[in-house]
Amino acid sequence: MGRIKEALTFDDVLLVPRYSSILPSEVNLNFGLTKSIKLKVPFLSSAMDTVTESKMAIAMSRNGGLGIIHRNLDLKTQSKEVNKVKKLNLKVGAAIGTSEDDLERARSLIDNGVDLLVIDTAHGHSKKVLNTLSKIKRISLNKSICVGNIASGEAARQLYEEGADILKVGIGPGSICTTRLVAGIGVPQLSAIMYVKKELKDKKIKIISDGGIKFSGDIIKALAAGADAIMMGSIFAGTEESPGKKFRYKNKFYKSYRGMGSIGAMSSGSSNRYFQKNYRDKSKFVAEGIEGRVLYKGPVEKIIYQLQGGLRSSMGYIGAKNLENIPSKAKFLKITKAGFYESMVHSVEMINDGSNYKL
Repeated sequence: MGRIKEALTFDDVLLVPRYSSILPSEVNLNFGLTKSIKLKVPFLSSAMDTVTESKMAIAMSRNGGLGIIHRNLDLKTQSKEVNKVKKLNLKVGAAIGTSEDDLERARSLIDNGVDLLVIDTAHGHSKKVLNTLSKIKRISLNKSICVGNIASGEAARQLYEEGADILKVGIGPGSICTTRLVAGIGVPQLSAIMYVKKELKDKKIKIISDGGIKFSGDIIKALAAGADAIMMGSIFAGTEESPGKKFRYKNKFYKSYRGMGSIGAMSSGSSNRYFQKNYRDKSKFVAEGIEGRVLYKGPVEKIIYQLQGGLRSSMGYIGAKNLENIPSKAKFLKITKAGFYESMVHSVEMINDGSNYKL
């Protein structure tokens, strides 16, 4: 077994302020995810059935990001959702799995103009995923392929060598994911990003950090660690554009939000993502996610505005004019538990938390 390593996540660190001649308003957030996908902000909405369908993907693209349409839809319906976005001449991605049927799904998505295919599984470093990647590469017509999820340098190397264009990093950091509790598997997100980046430091491949973002301040930490873009679920789940059900509870409005490893999501089709059969009997599923609710937040445009505002502020503090400058300008500091609590709002009764304190 050897020495047990220490691994860190976003709350374990802060970035040291550096000399800066850059104002937040001067920061450039433009970013090329692929040769054909140019974003104005490095944000993607998760391929989850309570986060991204065509309505969210349209809003994400119009606000500079990218939406990934989930695969808990039959082939025809998912293709129609992609087509709704493409009819507006906007960019969109879509998730596929690792079954034989997913080759047909990929073909249909390509025929409907999808810009990015995402092989979306709980464990991207597996034989099934590698085999699927190889098959999709042969039919993809030069479409870019993102593969996930992974959390190690070894996985990154193998998927890169098999032809992945983008890697999605994150095993268990999501707010509704229970993989680390149920299976005891995962890597704290900051270290996971660093492991992948270190392995492929000089390679032309993009890294998406998927999960674990609670505040806009976490975004700069993920980018400084080596991520090129950030995928978020819970932050976008409460918006008007998400497909989750809106309801009232104790005089507040909420939207439903569930993990793709939850019983409800697996019953609707995502069991393949967790390499489990699509049982009729729900009691046969071993869940790796929960079902819950998030506060209703209104249009996603407002959330993206606050997220990019926080990122601009971060970059101003460290003197980074563009996203490419962030890793060289960033200097991490590991903090104590006391340092973490000092970072939070304290010693006051809050009467107005601002519009961005809890996104």
